[in-house]
Amino acid sequence: MGYEPDGLLGRLVGFRLYSVQFVMDHVQLHFDGPTQDTPVLHCDTMPAVAILNQTFADGCPGYADALRSLISATVVRTEEATGTGLRIEFDRGTLVLHPTTGEDSFEDLA
Repeated sequence: MGYEPDGLLGRLVGFRLYSVQFVMDHVQLHFDGPTQDTPVLHCDTMPAVAILNQTFADGCPGYADALRSLISATVVRTEEATGTGLRIEFDRGTLVLHPTTGEDSFEDLA
């Protein structure tokens, strides 16, 4: 079976972000939803958070609050593209993971 762009991320549509866990140098995003699956996205690259026409990056004032504000938001769309990275759009904001060359954007979507 070949690689399917957006295959892993696409399964998050309809799921709710129920937990954000900061772990030393990465973040884990925990989801629950319409199935018994509880996917966890392990982000080695800290995602940017876009809310209300404002973007927050790791290390900037308000970043953690912006990321936490997405807890209980539902995934409405995902996108993966070479050169632009990964996008997870929620009903009230967006996460963008755009790793630099040689950097993995996520370890696992279990």
